[in-house]
Amino acid sequence: MRLDRYLNVQDFQRAAERRVPRMFYDYADSGSYNETTYRANSSDFARILLEQRIGVDVSVRSLGTTMLGRPVSLPLGLAPTGAAGMQSADGEIKAARAAEKFGIPFTLSTVSICSIEDVAAATSTPFWFQLYVRKDRDFNNRLIDRARAAGCAAIVVTMDCQLYGQRHKDVRNGLTVPLKFTPRFLAGLALKPRWALSMLRTPRRTFGNFAGHVPAARTPAALAAWMADQDDLSLTWADLGWIKDRFGGPLVVKGVLHPDDARTAVAHGADAIIVSNHGGRQLDGAPSTIRALPRIVDAVGGTCEIYLDSGVRSGQDMLRAVALGARAVFIGRPFLYALGVGGEAGVTRLLDIIRAEADSALGLMGETDITALSPRHVTTDADLN
Repeated sequence: MRLDRYLNVQDFQRAAERRVPRMFYDYADSGSYNETTYRANSSDFARILLEQRIGVDVSVRSLGTTMLGRPVSLPLGLAPTGAAGMQSADGEIKAARAAEKFGIPFTLSTVSICSIEDVAAATSTPFWFQLYVRKDRDFNNRLIDRARAAGCAAIVVTMDCQLYGQRHKDVRNGLTVPLKFTPRFLAGLALKPRWALSMLRTPRRTFGNFAGHVPAARTPAALAAWMADQDDLSLTWADLGWIKDRFGGPLVVKGVLHPDDARTAVAHGADAIIVSNHGGRQLDGAPSTIRALPRIVDAVGGTCEIYLDSGVRSGQDMLRAVALGARAVFIGRPFLYALGVGGEAGVTRLLDIIRAEADSALGLMGETDITALSPRHVTTDADLN
């Protein structure tokens, strides 16, 4: 496969749409309801202009920084994404390996196809683990213990999924847990023989962090029923304490869009927060993350590390977010597209592209160190401030 022909995220997206079964491509590439927030996440980035400067020696440039005290090659991480292993067989393992080689963090989702133990066995660098809090607190405790035993470097608590925004594409595609092998679904698989063959070669085709770890769920149907009943609507800030204490390492709170929530997260022990609207998959009509970022930086900047996800599609977007106060950004859909196209090599190629975009843009902005970026390096529409 000639991955050198892929020049940006959009190239991977178009190819993924051709290579991955429609049901799973749409699962990744969709927002909730009318997808207003999903679209705004990217369009609002485009309204932030980078300041070009000249007459500066930019022969030596640095994109490196730190995240939670660990050095990273650039301010970027791979976000937790559900069922990445359905974009490509053993997808979470492949993405984690690419991130490890690149020197950036990979975050494993609770609802991954590959389990915590699978990813730990396939990598040597500590990855991050994202936790969805379930009603069954014993299961939560076991999950946290497994993450700690695997040497995970941080635990990321996602707090914007107590209720779910409906994604119309999933409904229309008949996406269910467990999957229903309808004639339409099977016909779709027949059109993607390479994908189907790779899935037949791996035993990992269910939710690895749940299968075999829920004593009351011995069958796929029983496991699906248990999972559907486990959304904890009673989750509050007070729960962060026992999670952090049990994990014993850095706590990251994901889903922050309001300054007051940012302050509260810090007050309850967050070492970092992720400004996120879940990729526009939850509250349709919520602000884009880049629009929300400046207010959150003003509220808690300096008291914890601030990250951002949702809408990042290039190295230039990464610079925009860093200039507005983010320590780093996370990407979800972009690496899923690349994963679906080229597996581990596809993710590596995507990361190379983002690094090259950022390196070129940094020099053209007259800067040599990405950590020196500040609001003076960008021009924003007045209503984004």
